[in-house]
Amino acid sequence: MIPPKPPSRPDKTSLWRYLKLFRQDILSAQPSKLYRAWMAEFRTLFFRSYLVNDPALVKRVLKERPDDFPKSDRVSAGLRPLLGNSVFLTNGETWKRQRRIIDPAFEGGRLRDSYGAMYAAGEAAVLRMAANTGVHDIEPIMSHVAADVIFRTLFSIPIENQTATVVFDKFRNHQRTQPILNLRAFISGPRWMPQFFSRTAKDTAHDIRCLITDLIQQRMLEIDAGTAPDDLLTKIMTTADPISGQTFSTEEVVDQVAIFFLAGHETSASALAWTLYLLAMHPDWQDRLAVEAAVLTSDFSSVSKLRLCHDVFRESLRLYPPVPMMVRETKCPEEMRGRVAPKGAQVVLSPWHLHRHERLWDNPDGFDPSRWSTKNGRSCQRNAYIPFSAGPRVCIGAGFAMVEGPLLLSMLLYRFRFELTVRVPVPVAHLTVRAKDGIWLNVTERN
Repeated sequence: MIPPKPPSRPDKTSLWRYLKLFRQDILSAQPSKLYRAWMAEFRTLFFRSYLVNDPALVKRVLKERPDDFPKSDRVSAGLRPLLGNSVFLTNGETWKRQRRIIDPAFEGGRLRDSYGAMYAAGEAAVLRMAANTGVHDIEPIMSHVAADVIFRTLFSIPIENQTATVVFDKFRNHQRTQPILNLRAFISGPRWMPQFFSRTAKDTAHDIRCLITDLIQQRMLEIDAGTAPDDLLTKIMTTADPISGQTFSTEEVVDQVAIFFLAGHETSASALAWTLYLLAMHPDWQDRLAVEAAVLTSDFSSVSKLRLCHDVFRESLRLYPPVPMMVRETKCPEEMRGRVAPKGAQVVLSPWHLHRHERLWDNPDGFDPSRWSTKNGRSCQRNAYIPFSAGPRVCIGAGFAMVEGPLLLSMLLYRFRFELTVRVPVPVAHLTVRAKDGIWLNVTERN
């Protein structure tokens, strides 16, 4: 069985039709030729963009010369009401300073420290699911558990905490009202240019930032009193830039916490939900993972024994990368495959298309976790696999996610069986790859 894939638009379509499709779903707005093309050029009245699948070009943009391809503000502008000047949106020296302060919080040793909180969130998820088996849309359930992980590792509070619950609800409402595209995506201009955000989007962003500010101010009091927990938030707030010696201001911490929560729980929820669907499609793999899960304990070292689950999760990230596209911008004219992209052109890197490229991968649309031990799989993993981006701007939480995913999946699969229903999910992409009408599975307890 081939996992669900969004339909592609006709190769030739009007600009108006393309923009309409893009606003609804950025994947089905693309032509099928992108699954075999090395590069495609798109011209509009407002800008020129190049989607690149050539591994050499992807390497140039992400690894070899990342400073020459900063993040594009056309897409970032739509996220600023919530994310402010976070590390996800910045470029240049501002971004480098932010990473110098943030990176130590996500080093290997810190992952070990966060493991207990992840494990506790998994135990809570198992208890909630045991009390409510049957047919469910698995996406909101995975959003709940992923958010719980973030609250426990970042704030040392469970999602049942009153403030945590309100923040989670506000984030969910914000995502429903904030499209990835706004006026700035098409017409470049100064920051003060009107963006035409909806009132609901602006209100929810303001409310979320106020709630996060309250949590941060409370933590500052605990830091001053010497009673603060040794979690990610404390580490970020107390780490000084090794060059300037300065720590983040309160507003800067709010910016970073907002992206940690949005990226950390939204991308994890997407990955977990699609992985469970793929395993429901392939019960043989699901049963193998359930057997393997018996080795898992509350000891951090046990995660390294989840080799099959790791391969399955990696394959799920290939087929359904949570962030389907990344947009960079040329700082100067750039020669790419015999064409010259002008200064200010948009360079689109699409994990969705790269991971399913017909000229790179064996069985590109098929689910095959064993591919990672093949020659083709190992080669593509090095050159055509970027679920967390790559290079200096690789996702800060990549290591965190590769512990969290197999851990939570194993805890759930050890206790429950997930089966298909008559509803087939249709992948759509806005901020992350989700299902148009949810991912509905039948959840039963294992004997």
